[in-house]
Amino acid sequence: MEARNWFVPVALIAWPLVAIVFYRTMSWAHATLATILGGLLFLPPEASIKFQMIPAFDKNTVPNLCALIGCLFFAGRHRRVRAGFGLAEILAMTYVISPIFTSALNNDSIIAGSITLPGVGYYDGFSSAIYNALFLLTFFIGRYFFREEIDIEEILRALVIAGVIYSVLALFEMRMSPQLSRWVYGYFNSSYASESRSGGFRPVVFMINGLSLSFFMMTAFLATLAFWRSNVRFKYSSPSFVSGYLGLVVILCKSAGALVYAVIGGFFVRWMKPKLQLRIAVLIASIGLLYPVLRLTEQFPTKILLEVASTFSDDRANSLAFRFDQEEKLLAHATQRIVFGWGRYGRNRVYDEESGKDESITDGEWILTFGQFGFVGFLAQFGLLSLPVFRAASAARNSSPKEMIFLAALALIVALTVIEQLPNASLTPWTWLLVGALLGRGEYLRSRQRQKSHSNDGRDGYI
Repeated sequence: MEARNWFVPVALIAWPLVAIVFYRTMSWAHATLATILGGLLFLPPEASIKFQMIPAFDKNTVPNLCALIGCLFFAGRHRRVRAGFGLAEILAMTYVISPIFTSALNNDSIIAGSITLPGVGYYDGFSSAIYNALFLLTFFIGRYFFREEIDIEEILRALVIAGVIYSVLALFEMRMSPQLSRWVYGYFNSSYASESRSGGFRPVVFMINGLSLSFFMMTAFLATLAFWRSNVRFKYSSPSFVSGYLGLVVILCKSAGALVYAVIGGFFVRWMKPKLQLRIAVLIASIGLLYPVLRLTEQFPTKILLEVASTFSDDRANSLAFRFDQEEKLLAHATQRIVFGWGRYGRNRVYDEESGKDESITDGEWILTFGQFGFVGFLAQFGLLSLPVFRAASAARNSSPKEMIFLAALALIVALTVIEQLPNASLTPWTWLLVGALLGRGEYLRSRQRQKSHSNDGRDGYI
């Protein structure tokens, strides 16, 4: 990897100043969305400023802190909600503190051939806990500050605008190869070999890889379809035109997974009833949540998926078979410490017992979390990702027809995000904002329904 230039720390340090400009020139809601989305799209990937005893400041934490401070100062008291304590709080708390228990149970060294992996100390556990808390800030911002009906529409509108803007940079890299990160920050986070496809390139821009960019463009495409279906026009163009344009960009991104999501998800959003979309979203999220159990009990249809993949391409089938093989090895290793996992620093990986060679490839977020933090860590993370889909499905009957379209589209995007974490790892602060907003809206609708029921009960009793 090329050496990172001076602009990397400058960009991270300057982002709070950029956020201040946003909050001084926009509404608090638009400024918050711009701060989080802008950080995702333009700050340097996998680069950080690190101080002793303090978690790294990177594109996952700096925008989060800026957005939290901005919301607290500019959103107004009417936007603040009294926090209860329920399943979401339990999952969030477990997600944050489980690394401490992992560290406490992994003080031993691992010896494999010529290498020795040291035990994980309490320092790493507390550092991981603080980082997880910072990473989750946008979840709480979405849950408590973006829970009104208009907020869901504004989030999806921001996603469409960001998708259109980023598509220009993506189209440039499709033609010129992924160069923007190297030009601006002095390094390319991925590799040209992995992004080369069919005589061209998958665009990366400033994301961690081409798969992450393709998935982001797919979500923008689905969001545009929701506006098209609800007959809500954009200021400078029609949703039908933008949908066609973003759909073409997704195709040109040359990611099979994103294309499948776009075709199937696009059909659901544009043509299926919102209630049915929500049921499908629940099914998709449930598969992601139950995936480790399905793999451990050998109930997941790996053979069928390999046969289907082979009908399209032998290379795709071989790649998928390799992923499944890696998952089996990593899962077998993870089950040795299934409750709280092996901890970080490569302890979750599989090594050759004689040479000590690392034989693992951990592409999926699920196996990475399961191996490092065990079933507890996985359940906390994926449970928190999936819970809003279930809550939204149960509360959506209290929505207006227009809101049902946007709510169902957001639920489907979140559910597809859960599934995407099986083959890849693409969680970002923007992801957690979507998850939090969906949960907050679902909770608001359920609360309104309970209030209505209590009101009806009191009136009936009086009569």
